[in-house]
Amino acid sequence: MLDVNLDLPGPRGANRVLVAMSGGVDSSVVAALVKAAGYETIGVTLQLYDHGAATHRSGACCAGQDIRDAQKVASDLGIPHYVLDYEKRFREAVIEPFAQSYISGETPIPCIACNQTVKFADLLGTARELGAAAMATGHYVRSRDIGARRALFRPADAERDQSYFLYATTQEQLDFLRFPLGDLTKAQVRAIAEEIGLPVAAKADSQDICFVPKGRYSDVVEKLKPDAAQEGDIVHVDGRVLGRHKGILHYTVGQRRGLGIAAREPLFVVRLDVAQSRVIVGPREALETRRFYLRDLNWLGEDLGHASDSGLAVFARVRSTRPPVEAQLHVEGDAASVVLADSELGVAPGQACVFYDGAGADARVLGGGVIASDGQDRRARAA
Repeated sequence: MLDVNLDLPGPRGANRVLVAMSGGVDSSVVAALVKAAGYETIGVTLQLYDHGAATHRSGACCAGQDIRDAQKVASDLGIPHYVLDYEKRFREAVIEPFAQSYISGETPIPCIACNQTVKFADLLGTARELGAAAMATGHYVRSRDIGARRALFRPADAERDQSYFLYATTQEQLDFLRFPLGDLTKAQVRAIAEEIGLPVAAKADSQDICFVPKGRYSDVVEKLKPDAAQEGDIVHVDGRVLGRHKGILHYTVGQRRGLGIAAREPLFVVRLDVAQSRVIVGPREALETRRFYLRDLNWLGEDLGHASDSGLAVFARVRSTRPPVEAQLHVEGDAASVVLADSELGVAPGQACVFYDGAGADARVLGGGVIASDGQDRRARAA
């Protein structure tokens, strides 16, 4: 089995490591690797929700069968395992802000909020209380020491790259976290699970939005915000009213299907006007954006230096499924803006923009922020 070195001081047996176990194959393999490497290993699973059908759904995360799977793996490995009830915290820190952001016309990413709050803040605090020297997770990302601090990098398996979802990790959290799967591919991880006989070796991967049972975000939002579905007009970018909608929460920027209107050309959702309850649609080229603004910037790189003057050259990633592209980052006080070398399609408020020092497989994560608006929207609101 692969020998895992977590870069902790002193003998391995003297270091206690908490492993965040979701019940899936990735975190189960992490627990096995950490235990085999000689570290004192403790498994912890968070019960985040228990919403009926979701607890029995194949590929769910952090509920029902997944908790039982984590318990079985820990038992087989001979490590202590604890289940912590974080349902209330998860609802307050992730689900409710997700719903509020959605009805505000944004396209939020709850996985980022979950990592930022419940997993890497609350659970990490629990790890410290238990006397752990580090917390290990099953994320596909790499970290290593650069001087006295640790830095975050893209993983070996580009198809499993989760660095986009971890940009909001603070430096203090990053120094405490370890990611043993960063140098492995998913196929290698499953091979290890089969080799050591883990009961979850062939288990399906969990879905990104764990608390959405049927994959329909609007269903969850309507349940939490029943008064949010306000009807309004569907308007072309040239000003023509093309039809009516039953609530902007049913639409996201970049959406093409399910618009409920007849048109001679393919139309996409270009913008959501919450104030007037309008869905703005237009041709594909209307989705093109080169400049947009950020809020809640989290920086993990070196000093921003001249970012307030001529801008800082970075590689920006506006969606998890897209590669990093050349860009300039401008920072003035609490405000930040990004200018892309080439336009991107469907840059949506609420999504994340993550910065790297390159576009390659081992590029360093420099930080990121939440997309607040594109240049066109900012000018329209200022007019």
